[in-house]
Amino acid sequence: MEINLLPLNTKSVINIKDTYEFNQDDFKNTDIKKMTPIEIEGTIKKDAAEDFLINLNVKGIMTLPDSRTLKPVDFPFDIDIEESASENEENLKKNQKTIDILPIIWENILMEIPIRVIGEDSETIKTEGEGWTLIDDDHRPNTSLSKLKDLF
Repeated sequence: MEINLLPLNTKSVINIKDTYEFNQDDFKNTDIKKMTPIEIEGTIKKDAAEDFLINLNVKGIMTLPDSRTLKPVDFPFDIDIEESASENEENLKKNQKTIDILPIIWENILMEIPIRVIGEDSETIKTEGEGWTLIDDDHRPNTSLSKLKDLF
């Protein structure tokens, strides 16, 4: 998603309001199964040091697997991005006077992926029965170092 920076020669700000849809290949090596088209809104300004100040708000819904059942769970996100791009930045194509903001957006979306997603269906899963109990790693005490106290 390349933004033409030439209007900054005559205006003080470039307003951005757009939508973008990632394709399925973009989700390789991530937990994301699918994503709604994202809404991008924000501005690009030039500061006194000739750097470009990028302020964006990105909204969308990503579908992730439930940590217990692996069923798809919709996870809405609303990200505020504040970045600065200098003249020597790789996203900034100096000769063409454009900047590609998609890598910045994608990086911030990836940082929003939670470690564990629990859907509403997971809350009703049976966690114990006759002769068994589900042991959750979060609640089990760590006894791996308990034998060390006998050495002193």
